[in-house]
Amino acid sequence: MAQKRMGAQTIVFGKPPKIIASATLAGPKERDGNFGDYIDTIVDEPMMQEATAEKAERKMLYQVIQESLAKTALQESDINYYIGGDLLNQIISSSYCARDLGIPFIGIYGACSSMVEGLGLGAVMVDGDFADNVLIATSSHYHASERQFRYPIELNIQHKQTSQWTVSGAAAGILTHQGEGPKITHITFGKVVDLGVKQPDLLGAAMAPAASDTLCQHFADTNTTPGDYDLILTGDLGSMGQQLFVDLVKEAGYTLGTKHKDTGADFYKPHQRAGAGGSGCACIALGIMGYVIKEMYQGKYHKILALATGALFSPLSYQQGDSISGIAHGVVIDNT
Repeated sequence: MAQKRMGAQTIVFGKPPKIIASATLAGPKERDGNFGDYIDTIVDEPMMQEATAEKAERKMLYQVIQESLAKTALQESDINYYIGGDLLNQIISSSYCARDLGIPFIGIYGACSSMVEGLGLGAVMVDGDFADNVLIATSSHYHASERQFRYPIELNIQHKQTSQWTVSGAAAGILTHQGEGPKITHITFGKVVDLGVKQPDLLGAAMAPAASDTLCQHFADTNTTPGDYDLILTGDLGSMGQQLFVDLVKEAGYTLGTKHKDTGADFYKPHQRAGAGGSGCACIALGIMGYVIKEMYQGKYHKILALATGALFSPLSYQQGDSISGIAHGVVIDNT
């Protein structure tokens, strides 16, 4: 059996990579939400002076990457690999940034789970001595996601209360063995789980079974319980999916209690009218690279399990009547 494999789906790192730098950027709606104080850069105009939302998202992503590099002594040429993904067709935000950066690029698509998937893959590369420095970054944009997955906002379509609001923002982190920062000690890569949900306004419910499956597998693989973590951070299940997730985990024999927080459910304040909460690649990414990292440095959290979820569907699959599959990946971040 592979020496760094633990149980069925978890990898334990012998030389845990460190997150030596993180950077976050978001728009004014995100600034006014519950995580606003943890965001490094606020852009007053989400369109970023661009003609399209897609180009604005690309600009956000490129800027946050540069801001993460600026927090270190590293140059673009020092980064061995850039791992990135987003929600747009052919992950165009990430790939066009890769074109402009000139860094070897590994494009991924885990939908809203892309940040944790990237952290896990990057940690494998650093721990295995395949790379010295790896950049992980992701982004999402409300206007661009609405156009792709639902309707252009110009049509003024009314959102259902079960729908979630795509976070406009981007986040980046740099993994290496050198320097100081919270360590990535474990990654549990999840399986695709599909219980037949077909409504795109119930994405939290579609993803909750995958989140429960990965969390329970992580506990079994590592012989841990909720009590071993200061925080179990999911994202982005929203208020609908969060309750289903808690119920499924409880049925499996685990009670999360106050250990659990969901970035989707908590991202926006009630008066912001964001339906069931936040979503998008930037939702959990801002939660990890902003909220978690900053609170770790303040001493509030020492060991957390971040469980990122993604809805693996597209306009094409929806039009063909397919159900929405879910995925969830879990990463342990330790600052002890």
